[in-house]
Amino acid sequence: MHISRRDFLRYCGISAAALGLTGTDLMKLGELLASTSGPQVLWLVGSSCTGCSVSFLNYISTTSPTSAADILVNKINLTYHPSLMATAGQDAAAIAEKAAVSGGYILVVEGGVPTAFGGGACIAWTYNGKDVTFQDAVKRLASKASKIICIGNCSAYGGVPAAYPNETGVKSVAAVTGKTTINIAGCPPHPDWFVWAVVQLLLNKPFSLDSSGRPAALFGKSVHDMCPRKGTDERKNYGVEGGCLKELGCRGPQTRANCPAVKWNNKISWCIDANVPCIGCTSPDFPRTPLMKVGEGSGSENDD
Repeated sequence: MHISRRDFLRYCGISAAALGLTGTDLMKLGELLASTSGPQVLWLVGSSCTGCSVSFLNYISTTSPTSAADILVNKINLTYHPSLMATAGQDAAAIAEKAAVSGGYILVVEGGVPTAFGGGACIAWTYNGKDVTFQDAVKRLASKASKIICIGNCSAYGGVPAAYPNETGVKSVAAVTGKTTINIAGCPPHPDWFVWAVVQLLLNKPFSLDSSGRPAALFGKSVHDMCPRKGTDERKNYGVEGGCLKELGCRGPQTRANCPAVKWNNKISWCIDANVPCIGCTSPDFPRTPLMKVGEGSGSENDD
């Protein structure tokens, strides 16, 4: 019977007590089973809904890498993710702390960075009895990272957590660290976008970023420019199949993403196919108030 390293590690985590495994044992086992041939990746999660992780885990492809599991087990050495790793608590924190000293890893950040109250609104982990704020963890790990990927609008621009009144002072990773970040925008981003960025880094292939830090290859055109409904009769009412949705507040003309090409849910559908106006979730100013406004979509198509 064939069992993947990931499934074996999950089994060990569930059966730790019966197998007599300690947290330290699981940590060492996880390190041994990781794809040591791939680059070390640390994935931090701050002020967010964890939707970006969920979106990535739904990744499916007919070509390699074929799934999120394929990437995590065979392509990269994911040494830290608070939800996906087998270890927890002090042992999990030790992995991140060790990496912070060695450096050279790819840092993936999901969620905004709270800066109010000395960063105390969000604790990344507790190590040796001391709480480490998410702000401090991001700053230290970013300082020695080879690349920084912001997955989702919250880490890239502040997103929903930074919306008014923003009592916890949430900021983007770039604003907090002063570092250049690869912004995989979206709320959440399409899993293909994140995997595309990972593949480019694995292959050491350079790619350009736009003025908002997004890969130009993914976010170079507006949703409206690529939309199959462009130029069709504009709908004046909801609940009507087909037709351009600009007059119903669709932000496709101002939003840059290739959603019409990649679609969602394993290429089954996307917002416009469901007769729902684009709300501009890949834009740096998302979310706007209100998210949709009748007639707003008729603005400049060259907007960000």
